[in-house]
Amino acid sequence: MEGIKVILISGRTIAQGENLENKMSEEYFNAVAICELNEGDMARLGVSADENVKVKTDYGEVVVKAKKAKGYPEGIAFIPMGPWANALVSANTRGAGMPAYKGLDAVITKTDEAVLYITDLFRKYKEEAWKK
Repeated sequence: MEGIKVILISGRTIAQGENLENKMSEEYFNAVAICELNEGDMARLGVSADENVKVKTDYGEVVVKAKKAKGYPEGIAFIPMGPWANALVSANTRGAGMPAYKGLDAVITKTDEAVLYITDLFRKYKEEAWKK
């Protein structure tokens, strides 16, 4: 499957904020390693809640769990701020000191790849950075 094109946004969530001091926990992982999608977009992808999807932008890719979003229009995907969202944004802050977390073109596909825990995610991106 080729996947679906979406506009990716990110932001803070209550669950993400509640676990900021506990980023190595299962609770943080479950709150942040997700991608919320419209029910119609999930149907087009052939995924149900908690199935893995790969999200790709021009800056990177990451595997996260699909979650059904309430109230999002089709073509909008949301990933809470955190390491999984960070894997998808440009490091260039354009002098603002903050990456652009809103309005990223992305492609989402269903995948059998595993969602990496935070330490494995960091290790993967560190290894990729060393290759450059």
